[in-house]
Amino acid sequence: MRDSEPLTGEPLAIDLVNTRPADGEGRTDLLDTPQRLAAWLALEGDRLHGEAGDPEPAEGDLAPVHAVRAHVEAVLHALLRGTEPAETHLRALTDAQRAAPAVRELTWGGTAVTATVRRSGPLGVRLAARLAEAAADLLTDPAIGRLKRCEANDCVMLFLPAHPRRRWCSADRCGNRMRVARYYQRHKQAPGDRKQ
Repeated sequence: MRDSEPLTGEPLAIDLVNTRPADGEGRTDLLDTPQRLAAWLALEGDRLHGEAGDPEPAEGDLAPVHAVRAHVEAVLHALLRGTEPAETHLRALTDAQRAAPAVRELTWGGTAVTATVRRSGPLGVRLAARLAEAAADLLTDPAIGRLKRCEANDCVMLFLPAHPRRRWCSADRCGNRMRVARYYQRHKQAPGDRKQ
């Protein structure tokens, strides 16, 4: 994964937290511009129930999404440590959902009644509400007990392993890198042992 390519495939709330990977200089924000937020929304479009099809995000849409991400990250890290999440983070996620509640808009489709989920308000507030809702789904799912942090030395990614022996966020990115490093360490010769 290059720092311009978010890691996706985990539950939506974890994918959101994973938009802050580590690089050689610290953490990188993959949602730091409206364009990068739009690119991430396109990657996650099928899970965002219409929010991704809205107009392009603007600068003002970043803050609500960043706030939800920070609260989700704080709660997940508390759970990883085995500690109680701070009430302020849980309340903030609830408040984000209240800011743009989901309403099931009913229409007649010619042969049956259909329901489409709609939210009102600015795009960033609607996105934050949907992401906070995804966090609520994740945090109340018994699977959250399997949450792990990638075991690669410099990685901060989180994941829910399908298999209990999974150790890395990505077999390609971190898994291969760590296997190569272990191989190198096992086969590294001392400078005096090299054949001339």
